[in-house]
Amino acid sequence: MARGDKMGENYDDYLRDDNLHINWYPGHMKKTKDLVRDNLKLVDVVVELLDARIPFSSKNPDINKLAGNKPRVVILNKSDLADKSKLDMWIRYYKNQGIKAIPVDTLKGVGVNRLVEECKNVVKDKMNALKEKGRKERPVRVMIVGVPNVGKSSIINKLTGRKSAITGDKPGVTKGKQWVRLKGNLELLDTPGILWPKFEDQEVALNLAFCRSIKDEILDIETLALRLIRKLMEIEPQKLKERYKLENLGETDIETMDMIGRKRGFITGRKELDYTRIATTVLNEFRDGKIGKISLEVPEDIK
Repeated sequence: MARGDKMGENYDDYLRDDNLHINWYPGHMKKTKDLVRDNLKLVDVVVELLDARIPFSSKNPDINKLAGNKPRVVILNKSDLADKSKLDMWIRYYKNQGIKAIPVDTLKGVGVNRLVEECKNVVKDKMNALKEKGRKERPVRVMIVGVPNVGKSSIINKLTGRKSAITGDKPGVTKGKQWVRLKGNLELLDTPGILWPKFEDQEVALNLAFCRSIKDEILDIETLALRLIRKLMEIEPQKLKERYKLENLGETDIETMDMIGRKRGFITGRKELDYTRIATTVLNEFRDGKIGKISLEVPEDIK
């Protein structure tokens, strides 16, 4: 969108108007929450899948209550896109809670075998007790839970070595319930991703939107990209400058957005900046890791 197409001559004022309020709760997500609760008694281990860039924001606050006393393993997926030092902070954070957090890169399969071993390890005492009672050995039953688009289907495919689940790059493509046999004598109950009914903290909602856990179709991507630029100016200014070949950043996020657009040549035939193209580029390049390995939050951010 060129400057002026949306709000006439006051487009900069429109971008400054920070009324980007995100509140998204598709109906199928309530059904999934009920599905998780109703089927939890069938599994031995709960695997909580988080986005390594936003472990706090991508955590469903209902999981602790739903999982109860079930043994739990945390997967920090998309670890290849996260800042290594901040990722290590999150691993230590979960270790202090007595939970093993495993960084995983599903594209390369890194960490997947560690997940299998840890799932077996956390229920070792239970399985040994069953053997002592003369019970026949059975697979360890696992449930993977997480918000949409964090990579559950990709992990399942890596664990099976085949395409056992539907994958996609948009939130909520996995539907229904299915049992999947995994290597290492595991059996998995797959469920769709779930989110909570409302975002009480808009910072959490923004982080999810930045990482594409919320559909772009329901958002104003120009304002969303502006907020991402503001965030990167605060936490990773050097990476932002290097990616867009800027000697300096603007005094404001809007100025920096303009500078990126001019540097990339995103100018319309009317010699105006194409804000839709700038926004789409910045969001996609952040999500693809082209701006750099970036984590948007650290354990100290938890309030």
